[in-house]
Amino acid sequence: MLDSRPAADNREIRRRRECPACHFRFTTRERVEEQTFWVIKKDGRREPFNREKILNGLLTACRKRPVPVEQLETLAAEVEQAIRERFAREVPTEVVGEEVITRLRALDEVAYVRFASVYRRFADAREFQEELKRLEPARQPEPAGERE
Repeated sequence: MLDSRPAADNREIRRRRECPACHFRFTTRERVEEQTFWVIKKDGRREPFNREKILNGLLTACRKRPVPVEQLETLAAEVEQAIRERFAREVPTEVVGEEVITRLRALDEVAYVRFASVYRRFADAREFQEELKRLEPARQPEPAGERE
């Protein structure tokens, strides 16, 4: 073997090899086999973790918002990494949702409210308004002299 290194997403290993008989060089790619990671749903069911579900929810929340898809892919990867570091084999769905919400709030407030309204299942407009009020302290008021 001449060279071995992880691919860009660290889920694949790229190996540069050479045949000992004919000295022909070639590349192999080996996929890292991960242990199945489970999500525990609110009703107690378990299903395999699927980063695509997170990404689809993010894409829906960010529809018609100025958020690049690459940022959403990065956010989904960060959520997966964070929960894999904290949990060995399974994670409650609530934890996954809160990880997404925390990161999405910093990325885009409108997308955050959209995602939170579905995830937290607001029952009425009052709950929606309460969530919007929670966003207000996070905003920094502009100094009076700097407004145009």
